[in-house]
Amino acid sequence: MPKLTVEGFGEFEVATGKRLVLALTEDAKVDQLHACGGNARCTTCRVEVLSGDTDQITVAEKTLLAAKGLSGVRLSCQMVCDHDLNVRCISRVEGSGRPGPGNVPTPEIAPPAVWTTK
Repeated sequence: MPKLTVEGFGEFEVATGKRLVLALTEDAKVDQLHACGGNARCTTCRVEVLSGDTDQITVAEKTLLAAKGLSGVRLSCQMVCDHDLNVRCISRVEGSGRPGPGNVPTPEIAPPAVWTTK
C-alpha cells in the first residue's frame, strides 16, 4: 500500500489506485476543495507535490493547467495513489469562503484518464 504524507496532517497508508482527492478527504481527513466534483474542470483540488511526483499526467489535467497558466501544482482529482507521495494541500474549504468542498468525486478518474507525460 502506498504511503501518503500530507503536510500538517500526517502519514497514511492508502489503497493502491485510489484517487488522490479521495485519499485526502477520506483517509487524511483534509477539507480539500473539489468544486467540480473531481472532473478536471475547476482546479480547486490543486496540491503541491513535495516528493514522489511522476511524469505521468492526464491529458485533461495537462490541458486545464496550461489553460489556467498554472505550474508547480497538480490536480488531486487526476492523480492516483500508486506509489509513496508527499503533498501540501493548498486549496482547502477552510478560508475559501465556500460552503463546502463540492460534490463527492467518483472512485474512477473523470473524465476517463488518457495518460501522457508532462
